[in-house]
Amino acid sequence: MLEGAEVRLAVDIGGTFTDIVLDIGELRRTRKVLTTPTQPEQAVLDGTRLILADAKARISDIDVFIHGTTLATNAIIERRGARTALIATSGFRDVLDIGTESRYDQYDLSIDKPKPLVPRALRFTVPERVDAHGDVRLPLDEAAVRALVPQLRAQNVTSIAIAFLHAYANPAHERRAGEILAAEMPGVSITLSSAVCPEIREYERTSTAVANAYVQPLMDSYLARMEQALRIEQFRGAIYLVTSGGGVTSIDTARRFPVRLVESGPAGGAIFAGQIAARLGERKVLSFDMGGTTAKICLIEDFEPESSRVFEVDRAARFLKGSGLPVRIPVIEMVEIGAGGGSIARIDAMKRVTVGPESASS
Repeated sequence: MLEGAEVRLAVDIGGTFTDIVLDIGELRRTRKVLTTPTQPEQAVLDGTRLILADAKARISDIDVFIHGTTLATNAIIERRGARTALIATSGFRDVLDIGTESRYDQYDLSIDKPKPLVPRALRFTVPERVDAHGDVRLPLDEAAVRALVPQLRAQNVTSIAIAFLHAYANPAHERRAGEILAAEMPGVSITLSSAVCPEIREYERTSTAVANAYVQPLMDSYLARMEQALRIEQFRGAIYLVTSGGGVTSIDTARRFPVRLVESGPAGGAIFAGQIAARLGERKVLSFDMGGTTAKICLIEDFEPESSRVFEVDRAARFLKGSGLPVRIPVIEMVEIGAGGGSIARIDAMKRVTVGPESASS
């Protein structure tokens, strides 16, 4: 059965279930196992062993391993990411609160904005300034960067986002600050906004860098453990991660820029829904993906999901644009809310029944 046939394994880790699909030529098998939240790779390995045993195959037979996951999304929505600090240009400490100075509901006096991933107490600034042309107006104060180290250690920070003004035009100051902090604080994850999102728009770039830093320790350690576990099992094929835009990337890139995986699992579902629409000849389709932790909906026209350059995570108002945390990455456009099959219901301060975003998971 295996002779001459390409063996492909696809895994999608959700907050509640981990789904595995095995393709060997014309043979296709599926398995569903409970996600292991503290060590997600364990569910991957357990499910892989089970599905390979059904097909009388081994991990060493796999040629291609495709991986999608909502781990990054769920970490942001449920606020289970790393203890993250933000270092910005002097005068820009509150960019996460100021945002674009717009309100998603102009007439709501008690508007509920999304809670920033980095609280104000963990936001710091240093003197430096680069203009929009990339010219240095004020050199980076390296002593000020080093002076932050004791404060960062005292706050038990495990990840740092650096977002300086106009770093997209000249990333030199961000890179130098990153080098200093990496030398002073080995083991701490460092994200540069100029590497994650080298584009204009200060708020969106900073928000994207913060989101990357927030999930990087979680995703980096998970992907490293998973790759090592597969190699121990004699896996010799290629590993690809599904990105938010519906493409694939290498595991090394995914470990550096896990924010690109924020909509990884749902993006795969939307791509598949588009393929089904093409088979049926349906040009206007609405796809719905109900998970245990989140629910996703996507508009598909002419067999292609809508795409965008900006995505909002964790919207405070489910259907209002501007009420979430902006992430500036290529992404399949969809609406996602923290209400899935395993979401926890509770009574809020106004005695209303609310659902999510916390989930019972597996």
